[in-house]
Amino acid sequence: DMSETSVEAKAAALEEIEKEVLACERCPLHKGRTQGVFGEGNPDADLVFVGEAPGQEEDRQGRPFVGRAGQLLDKLIHAMGLKREDVYITNILKSRPPNNRSPAADEVEACWDYLVRQLQIIAPKVIVTLGNPATQTLLDTRTGITRLRGQWQKLPLLGEGLAGIDVMPTYHPAYLLRQYTTENRRKVWEDLQKVMDALGLEPPGES
Repeated sequence: DMSETSVEAKAAALEEIEKEVLACERCPLHKGRTQGVFGEGNPDADLVFVGEAPGQEEDRQGRPFVGRAGQLLDKLIHAMGLKREDVYITNILKSRPPNNRSPAADEVEACWDYLVRQLQIIAPKVIVTLGNPATQTLLDTRTGITRLRGQWQKLPLLGEGLAGIDVMPTYHPAYLLRQYTTENRRKVWEDLQKVMDALGLEPPGES
């Protein structure tokens, strides 16, 4: 069956890049990390979530979004009627910056090719960018998340086959945890409902 073969081929291609990431010394961040955090999920996912960088818990476990923000992301994914295994989750940076500061330009540049190749292999229908660094980097814009969130964007030509993928910017779950207002939660949920509509997803409990 062709479709299964292609999923296996995608998984194998991603594993090859993951080996590179785990051995990567392209920028000084490798000196301070416990391990690289490549990304995880369905190699053939329609939906990819991109954050900015691993935090302390991610660095410890080698998995993206496993701390408090990750638990909130899991809840949001479930609310969409999906499981973590259905989507793909990664970050712009594959190593944790000191004290969880925002990614520096040279670090993004060093890591960039990994993300481009991940996206080329997975070839998702929709990318959700979480927070300012991920949104501004992927969309190559200086416009802030407050203005961009909830508005469909198109991915620029970051690499062959990537131009025109639908991008939905929304707040990072870590920001939601800090500003856990009804208003902010509603905004993120509205953004994700647009994604559900685009992918033809039914919320759980409705059919």
